[in-house]
Amino acid sequence: MKDHDNAAYPEPPRKTPVVDKQTSLPNPAVILTNLFYYSVDVPVSKFKGVLDSIRSNNKSVYYHQKFRRIPELTDCENGDYLCYYEAEMQWRRDYKVDQEIVKIVQERMKACYQREGSSYKQNCIKEIEQFEETSNNFQLRYGDLGAYASGRKCLMKQKERMMADQAQTS
Repeated sequence: MKDHDNAAYPEPPRKTPVVDKQTSLPNPAVILTNLFYYSVDVPVSKFKGVLDSIRSNNKSVYYHQKFRRIPELTDCENGDYLCYYEAEMQWRRDYKVDQEIVKIVQERMKACYQREGSSYKQNCIKEIEQFEETSNNFQLRYGDLGAYASGRKCLMKQKERMMADQAQTS
C-alpha cells in the first residue's frame, strides 16, 4: 500500500545531476578521506577518550593550582641562581595574590557603599576598616618599589624599614 498518490503529488525533479561514471575505479578522494579517518582520526579520538576518562577520575581544578612554597631570598645560598629565580617567582605570585586580595576587599567596600546608600558611614564601618588595613599593609610591603619591582627590591625596602625602626628605638 502506498502512502501517497503519485498523480496528485508527483516527485519533485532532482536538482543534482546523475553521476555519470566513466570508469569502474573508485574515487581517490574517497579513498584518501577514509584512509585518513581510519588511520588518524579514529585512533586519536579513542586515545583522547581514554585520557578524558582517566582525567575525570583525577579531577584537579585548574584555577586552584597549588605551588609549593619556595624559600625566601634570605634563605638562598650565595651564588645559587636557581634559588634566586624561584624566590623571585614566588615573590611575584605573592604580589599578584596580594593585589587580588586588595581588589576583593575594595569590591566588598564598594558593594556596601552601593547597598547602603547615604548611611554607608554607619553600616559599612567593618568593610571600610578592613579595606584601610589591607591597603595600608599592601602599601607598606609593595609601595614605592617602582615599575620594576622585584623580590630583591622588596627585601631591601623591608631591611631599610627595620633599620629605621631600630634607629628610632635606640
